[in-house]
Amino acid sequence: MAVPSVTPASMALFQRIPERLFGPLASQNRHAYWALLCHLHRRRFGPDAPLPPSYGILQREITQEIEDHLKYADEWQPESGDQHDTPLNIRAIGIFNRLLEAGWFRLEKYGIEKTVNMAPAVGQLLTQLINFAETGPVFVSGKIRSIDAAVAQVHKGVASGDLLREAAEQCRNLLVYIRNTGTNVRDLMAAIGAQPTTAQYVRTFFQDYIQQVFIGDYQELRTREHPLSKRQQILDAVADIDTEADHRGRLLDWYVNRLCGGDDRKGQAAFQRDLQRLYELDRIEEYLERLDEEIRSANRRALAFLEYKLRAIRPIDNLLRHTMDRLIANPDINVARVFPPDALMCGGRLAQPRKDVPRLAPTPLRQVIISDRTRAIGNLVRRAQERRSITPLKLRAYAEKVLQDTATAGSGDLPCGSIEDLRAFQVLTSVAMATNSRIARLEMEGRASAPGIELRYTSDETAEHPYLSGKTFTLSWRKRRTKGRETE
Repeated sequence: MAVPSVTPASMALFQRIPERLFGPLASQNRHAYWALLCHLHRRRFGPDAPLPPSYGILQREITQEIEDHLKYADEWQPESGDQHDTPLNIRAIGIFNRLLEAGWFRLEKYGIEKTVNMAPAVGQLLTQLINFAETGPVFVSGKIRSIDAAVAQVHKGVASGDLLREAAEQCRNLLVYIRNTGTNVRDLMAAIGAQPTTAQYVRTFFQDYIQQVFIGDYQELRTREHPLSKRQQILDAVADIDTEADHRGRLLDWYVNRLCGGDDRKGQAAFQRDLQRLYELDRIEEYLERLDEEIRSANRRALAFLEYKLRAIRPIDNLLRHTMDRLIANPDINVARVFPPDALMCGGRLAQPRKDVPRLAPTPLRQVIISDRTRAIGNLVRRAQERRSITPLKLRAYAEKVLQDTATAGSGDLPCGSIEDLRAFQVLTSVAMATNSRIARLEMEGRASAPGIELRYTSDETAEHPYLSGKTFTLSWRKRRTKGRETE
């Protein structure tokens, strides 16, 4: 017996992604790991996330992101070496290390900092998995319009083989999806049939389950306005592309030289394969007929189930009451006993009357009354925090106060007569250290925190100061160039 050949996909998967990548998703906390990866994809690594720096995201930021997610996530099951009383930041670091070892993250160095990146293949795989999990109903109209537009562009000679190849791929995916929808309908009916109550069954079934789950425009497929009615137009254009020498030669040249690297046999095979995929659009009617049959069968099963349920809940109490009234009114009537006495029908087997259990009245909400002393202490704390906080506006106001009579001021002449002035002097010392560090990132952050202010070191030696020690610097307004001249 011949050994089947190994397909390229079976060899190429773990050449593109790490071998232990699926380890966290196969562990006891696989749902929690998947929720965390989706959270990081949405906030940091996905296409909808803010653009990260070119050197990557700082490791402490990713760890903090994991810690913030753990605050509101479900309880994780303890794994090997874990304990329930482990601090939250230690758990976040352990989870980060687990994902790093599995290959979801890639750790690099940027200066003295450690940055985190996600390999392109891993990021692409995560995006594909999230898209697969969030896939909703497919709208056939959009797919047909896309195929029609692509084939029309190729037929007019505006586009080349790349657009024909894309149209063939879309056509194949659409037909495979419609062909598999019949199986999905059977699986869905099995899931609906497992509903515990009739009300839930009816609610699930009558919510246009085909439209909401599989095909969004299923009811419009047979109408004239639906783009599916143009499939013959698409097939005629494909036939012209296949038979006309100009189109065929132009597209074969692209397939041979651009797609297959000059291999004529492979190029012709790829071209014929894409044409055959487009010709398969003629079989969409067969697939839709099979899908209609599956839906009709599902409807019959649903109606039979509902009819059985309706018959099973007939008003049996009324029937018994009428029967007992008739027997009491005609005691001499000769009726055969259906149930033997004292075995199935007796007073002791009747249901007990329902008892209404009174509910306890809700307790009133407790109101917390804050004392005057507590309120005064809170006001003092807020005022102290406000005085110690320094914003770019406060820093600029401090600089305007210092430079109102002079263009430049030295660090030794800066006033420190209040808490606000001392905090402003402290921040200016830090900004001067950042802007004179010759590190681009630190210089940008320092200039952003002190807009319009220029700080330059005057000496490399540390000078004494009544409150803070550091290198001396000068404070001035930053000059900017506008149309060849400098302005403040």
